[in-house]
Amino acid sequence: MPYIDQFFEVLVTAGASDLHLGEGQPPKIRRHGDVIPIRDVALSHEEMSYMLSEISGPDRWARFENSGDLDFAYEMNEDSRFRCNYLKQTRGYGAVFRLIPTKIATLDQLGIPAVVKEFGHLRSGLVLVTGPTGSGKSTTLAALMDYININFHRHIITVEEPIEFVHSNKQCIITQREVPEHSPSFPVGLKAALREDADIVLVGEMRDLETIQLALTAAETGLLVFGTLHTNNARKTVDRMIDVFPADQQSQVRTMLAASLRGVVAQLLLKRCDVGGRLAVNEILVVNNAVSAIIREGATQKLQDVIVGGKSEGMQFMDDAIWGVMQKKMVSPHEAYMKAIDKSRFKSSLPPEEAALAG
Repeated sequence: MPYIDQFFEVLVTAGASDLHLGEGQPPKIRRHGDVIPIRDVALSHEEMSYMLSEISGPDRWARFENSGDLDFAYEMNEDSRFRCNYLKQTRGYGAVFRLIPTKIATLDQLGIPAVVKEFGHLRSGLVLVTGPTGSGKSTTLAALMDYININFHRHIITVEEPIEFVHSNKQCIITQREVPEHSPSFPVGLKAALREDADIVLVGEMRDLETIQLALTAAETGLLVFGTLHTNNARKTVDRMIDVFPADQQSQVRTMLAASLRGVVAQLLLKRCDVGGRLAVNEILVVNNAVSAIIREGATQKLQDVIVGGKSEGMQFMDDAIWGVMQKKMVSPHEAYMKAIDKSRFKSSLPPEEAALAG
């Protein structure tokens, strides 16, 4: 048994989501949003070197020593798989491990609005699942891919860094490719997918201009493309897609995005106050003629009104979703206030002493 597995077993038993290791400090786990130490003794350089190199293997370890960063997936047993991120920091080595559930939850089990299933019925276009790190984007996307896998006959290609959820072939053929193990980069993997008779391409992270450009082109040429971005709501997502391009290209990109974007699912995780754990809340943008016109004009400040007014089409504004779970007493007014976009709307719900601190 690898040395590090003892720490992973503590994490699994505690029902935690992440293991944080850093030289010169005790190992810690994140449980329901809080980071707590699991022993008093700090990790030494020798202990970190031994356990990190043991599970990465010599090739990956050499790559990490050279670059200072490494991403890969590690399987402790058939029930416990981890997304691993190694880094170099001021005190030496560091690493963060995220537990990946081996059983893929359904969209219904995750409490994702039913309209998201409709994105799985599309034949072409671009759908973006967005949110900050650790907001459950990968979990939601895996659930959506599984929904497609059960209900349709398609060829799905995923390009991920690393592969998190492993999909078995149900009704679909699913080809999962890891960067840099199977393809040197996201753009190379995405370009290759255009020649591999794909119906659907999932791009694990749309982090640079070339990947975003290729995703837009693929969506325009008849593929259904799913991607993720680190943005908190639909408006910021549209702005980010355009702002990544040089100013002289932005008008053309707005036209491309207006034609190919089908929807945005923005997600935040809120700490529950009724039972333990966390709860996903979503903003949903379903692209219609009005949204396409707004994107073409570059008038994204109008998107909020369209989302608020688009409830009959399944649209949902983030603050409305947060307000709804707060009214049901599933999250505290403080948690709702902290995660809301328009904080003034939530301030009156805070206890007087907290409202005074909020200004």
